[in-house]
Amino acid sequence: MEAEDKNKENSPKEHHPLRDGLKKIYQYIVDLARLNDDTDIDSTINSIKKAVEFRGVNLWILAFAIIVASVGLNVNSTAVIIGAMLISPLMGPINGIGLAIGISDSELLRKSLKNLLVMVVISLLASSSYFLLTPLSDAQSELLARTTPTIFDVLIAFFGGFAGIVAISRKDQPFTVISGVAIATALMPPLCTAGYGIGTGQMNFFFGAFYLFFINSFFIALATFIMVRYLHFPQKKYLDASRRKFVKRTIYLFSIIVLVPSIFIAYNVVKEASFDNQAIKYIHDIQTTPVFKDVELINSNKQYDRKQPSISLSIIGRQLSNHEITYLKNELKKYGLGTTQLLIKQTGIASAGNMESELLENILDKKEHQIVTKDSVIAALKDEIKILHNDLDMYDRISREISVQYSQIKSFSIAKTIYYDVKTQEKREIPTIYIVWYEEPDMELQNQLKNWLLVRLEIKELKMVTEKE
Repeated sequence: MEAEDKNKENSPKEHHPLRDGLKKIYQYIVDLARLNDDTDIDSTINSIKKAVEFRGVNLWILAFAIIVASVGLNVNSTAVIIGAMLISPLMGPINGIGLAIGISDSELLRKSLKNLLVMVVISLLASSSYFLLTPLSDAQSELLARTTPTIFDVLIAFFGGFAGIVAISRKDQPFTVISGVAIATALMPPLCTAGYGIGTGQMNFFFGAFYLFFINSFFIALATFIMVRYLHFPQKKYLDASRRKFVKRTIYLFSIIVLVPSIFIAYNVVKEASFDNQAIKYIHDIQTTPVFKDVELINSNKQYDRKQPSISLSIIGRQLSNHEITYLKNELKKYGLGTTQLLIKQTGIASAGNMESELLENILDKKEHQIVTKDSVIAALKDEIKILHNDLDMYDRISREISVQYSQIKSFSIAKTIYYDVKTQEKREIPTIYIVWYEEPDMELQNQLKNWLLVRLEIKELKMVTEKE
């Protein structure tokens, strides 16, 4: 028996190609995704603590960046808004909150919260002051986009926060990643939009935009907290055991207070996104059913409400029967919209004898403004073609006259050219003639030709480019 046991121990282990291959693939993936090797914990903590500081330069940079972003939102300029987000210091305290909770640092948490609150107040004061003074009061598309949070905002903030803390924790911090996170997470535009709501007295803008800012801030901080724990940042140690317990309890209590409403908010955002998607599918699919024979959907509206969401359909054509309306309501359940109220507005109902004519009349009324627009475009194009033909006829006559008066000229071309001033970016449209001579002309002959052309073309300015054959 002892001899057999020794033989088993000395015998080579059995190889399983599939198992060994899977192990190698697994090890390769683990090595590929490893983050700990390049992590600089001390530098990361110091960098975030420094970014949490808010006084002097940071205060002025924030105020100026808020004004720049407000102007960008006001004039609907995406480039200006991106520039403002790049110089904003708002990310610092938010990362500080996530780090403080992750390493149980109550002092850093208190400091981060205080500075974030000060930043928010300054941002709201600066943006609302601007929108009180600006003569442009209409809400542009960039402003409106910052008032209704969606599930995509949650995803951008969450994964953008992950990218940010991963970049900050590297020994060589990739600046492009940190800049990209600042743009993607878009913390500043919602605050500017909230200021717009205060400045114009439209509190629905304020609450919607501030709601979006809160969501972005929370999920960035949450991503920072998760990554700090994953990378095993050292917990802050307290000499007093009772003090340590108090700090941990305080941080956990704060985390719960913030987490619960945030989960509720995120849940509502997901519910609303799901409702919108299913409502769009429902509206699209029902139009292919027999119910919509001899009926046209001219407008649809979906309204999400936590208690009673609704879908409104405006149709023209024959009147739907009670059976058909019941069918449409029952179809809601197939799309997970069982609690949704369906409102059907039947306009332009026609009798059997004149249904087709009235349906056509409604469609023509709906498209009338498009026809008028097309007619105006066609008229403008006709005018341009007429001007072009007139110019060509005139240039033909000038060519014949030049051949008689200036036999030294071999050929020429003429066009209206746009000239740009690189420094001022000013542009001017000036007629330009390009002339090929048989022999090099003297200055007197060139001036004589130019003056003749100014009179002949009835223009005040002309650029002339000459070349010898």
